Amino acid sequence: MKQLKGIKLLLVDDEPTILQFLELGLLNEGFEVTTAPDGMTAVTLAKQIQPHVAVLDVMMPGMDGFEVCRMLKKIGNIAVIMLTAKDEVDDRVKGLTLGADDYMVKPFSFEELLARIHARIRNHFPHLMEEVTAGPFSIDDRRKEISLDRRVLELSPTEYELLKFLLINHGLVLSKALILDKVWGYDFGGDENIVEVYIRSLRDKLNDREHRLIRTIRGAGYRVDFT
Repeated sequence: MKQLKGIKLLLVDDEPTILQFLELGLLNEGFEVTTAPDGMTAVTLAKQIQPHVAVLDVMMPGMDGFEVCRMLKKIGNIAVIMLTAKDEVDDRVKGLTLGADDYMVKPFSFEELLARIHARIRNHFPHLMEEVTAGPFSIDDRRKEISLDRRVLELSPTEYELLKFLLINHGLVLSKALILDKVWGYDFGGDENIVEVYIRSLRDKLNDREHRLIRTIRGAGYRVDFT
């Protein structure tokens, strides 16, 4: 990925050691980082600095992460990654319903968090980047074009949106339900097998007959790998 231009992150966690660890790591990656030890402080700071991405702990005293997420989404176009120590489906559903863009369970690796932050930036703020690249691919969202090794692919509008979503989230497993929501829209009333049809078409156009690029993760969804 090319050089980012002034990306602002807001880190929210009531555990000082976690907050300091993430702050140092993300500052070292070149981000502008602001920290908050609680929900009320986070909301106040978000209004002032208008962060691009908020990394938000769920379990906090006072205002919990769910309420903070809801308020951040009212403030502006803030991509929210929620952190929790509880790997429970109900919590994930609640957070995503309130507008969270991603969800991670503690403990997690810094490298995975960094990958997810980059994915949110590529998805929400492509205009802040000199060039959106993912492995051998280049994404030009203004022209709605994706190039592979500098060759522009011939894609339908839906194929473009699907491949873009897969690429900006490369390395992550994406379920059919999530793909339908993000590419076709939450109100899509068709069969989720439409995803398989379009994946097959993309594989043909990418000469990915052995499924080494777009991998099927049995029972979970799809993942793009560049290795």
